Amino acid sequence: MCLTVPAEVLEVHGTRATVSSRGWTRVVDTRQVPVRPGDFVLVLGGVALMQVDRDAAEDMLAAWDEVETTDA
Repeated sequence: MCLTVPAEVLEVHGTRATVSSRGWTRVVDTRQVPVRPGDFVLVLGGVALMQVDRDAAEDMLAAWDEVETTDA
């Protein structure tokens, strides 16, 4: 199983975009998903797989925060 977190699109350059999430920034391939700055996408292996709306992205990020602060 693969897990990913939402990343916000900062800049778009053709079929590539700079995205940022949880302290990291990367350039990813966006050929599968049309994006604009401010959009949120799920990224796996350097490829934007799907777009998610802001509310869903914020819910997912909050869940990741909760997982990371829970003692195992």
